[in-house]
Amino acid sequence: MDKKRSNPMEWLNQMVGEPYYFFHFLSFFSYFIVRSSASNVLSPQITQLLFYREIQAVLAFFMLIAYKLAREETWEAFIADTLFVGKIFLIALTLIMDYHLTLWYFVVFSVIYVLTQQPPYEELGSASKLTPLQLEALLTEGNTSRFWLVEFRASFSSSCRRASRCFPELSITYSNKNLSFGIVDLGLFPNAAEKFGISPGGSMGQLPTYILFENAIEVSRFPEFNFEATPTPPITKRLLARHFELDWHLLEYVNGK
Repeated sequence: MDKKRSNPMEWLNQMVGEPYYFFHFLSFFSYFIVRSSASNVLSPQITQLLFYREIQAVLAFFMLIAYKLAREETWEAFIADTLFVGKIFLIALTLIMDYHLTLWYFVVFSVIYVLTQQPPYEELGSASKLTPLQLEALLTEGNTSRFWLVEFRASFSSSCRRASRCFPELSITYSNKNLSFGIVDLGLFPNAAEKFGISPGGSMGQLPTYILFENAIEVSRFPEFNFEATPTPPITKRLLARHFELDWHLLEYVNGK
């Protein structure tokens, strides 16, 4: 990931203020307390085995994190993957100490998953938050942009939260008089999903959905209607820019066409 894509201090501040990050931090930190206490009751053989496994887990963890750091485009996706990998290694290590401890951590992580959710990226960039009625009015008015690229998202979708940074950053780069960006929250307006042919169910893989309108007529969307034929790739700025030909739209605007 490019360092310019996000300020690491932004996530550090969220770790204290957001329950999702704060409870994960407490859960991982508790392992060190449990580990120091367990050293007094575990046999030397188990302690030595645990030490070797911890070294292996740390090395494997940092290798996977380095890989994810190079592949992921947003901090939201990177942090989600980091926590997921960390939980796997933590549960594997507790199995060496006591399976009751493993069950305890499994319950803790399950409760965190049920009661909290990863906060999405809150900035809008040059995009506008719209209600379905506002979107319909903007599309039908002749004095607005010729093109509108609209993201339909919902806060309950993990895919939307992971990709929440991409659309605002795209809007900063490509927004102009001919192309505007809008965001419709289907969590607040679920009836709009049917109107625009979107299935909000997480298993269907249609969130987030991006639709490009030209003079109030849909000309392109992602994922396509036949999205079930092939798995939907992770949302990235490069993928959206290529799919909707945003560079071409920007050149068209610069050339005054």
